[in-house]
Amino acid sequence: MTTAPSLTARSLIGATADPQLQHFIEIESQKQRFQQLVHQMTEVCWEKCMDKPGPKLDSRTEICFVNCVERFIDTSQFILNRLEQTQRSKGSFSETMSD
Repeated sequence: MTTAPSLTARSLIGATADPQLQHFIEIESQKQRFQQLVHQMTEVCWEKCMDKPGPKLDSRTEICFVNCVERFIDTSQFILNRLEQTQRSKGSFSETMSD
């Protein structure tokens, strides 16, 4: 017994046929990834820096949040750059193997 493709699969098939839709889906996916990253960063930095919530941040907590966010961004950028380098080197390796 065969089943119909899922809505997601059908959407992706349609997206390849319509460049505007494909671009829209790509932008929405990027927005979703960004929101997930912000959520993750907020969670990590909150756990690390916030001792006891109050009506106002003290300077130590504020500095901790700033440093945490900066380190999180630096680390994320480093990982992204490293993954891109790995992909490029794998692509170069694959190209030399097929030659």
